[in-house]
Amino acid sequence: MSARTRAAIRRVEAEHLWPDAVAAALSRFEQAFRERGRWLSGPYESPGIEIEDGRDDLEEVLRYLPRGARTDLGRLVARIDAEFERRTLPDPGWASEWTAGCWWWWRIRER
Repeated sequence: MSARTRAAIRRVEAEHLWPDAVAAALSRFEQAFRERGRWLSGPYESPGIEIEDGRDDLEEVLRYLPRGARTDLGRLVARIDAEFERRTLPDPGWASEWTAGCWWWWRIRER
């Protein structure tokens, strides 16, 4: 990521989230993707720190970033999304208004 993107992320974090929210979200995915095997482990690491919460934070930051920074971070998020989708299964029975538009909550991590 460029220095300009990192600065834009810090501004969005300060206004809408908290310091290092993006780093924490990325760290959750990095840790989850280090798991051995094809499938990610069960859905609850600890209440309030599921990797899906991290994806919510990334989506929030993307919403407020200027175009160039959004594109830069968006490339990384697209790779995360592809790996998360590859290592999970669809769960069409678990959709709610709360998760509307957040496809990552509609995935099963444990096979």
